Amino acid sequence: MNIDISKQELLKKFGLNVKFARMKKGLTQEQLAEKMDISWTYLAKIETGKINMSLGKILELSKTLEVDINKLLYIE
Repeated sequence: MNIDISKQELLKKFGLNVKFARMKKGLTQEQLAEKMDISWTYLAKIETGKINMSLGKILELSKTLEVDINKLLYIE
């Protein structure tokens, strides 16, 4: 991983990983948000890199999407 990456770049790449995993699962933002008991606007902000997600919520997200947490956190 490039340690020179900015926080904003990191959030955007994480958000893209989340979006890809969600779409691969065939879920809309609304459906995933409902499964996680969060608002779809919160999820939209995560996917666009506008806000940060706690590690606990990232773990919950990986379980909900049935994807290895490393795939969500993988940043080239």
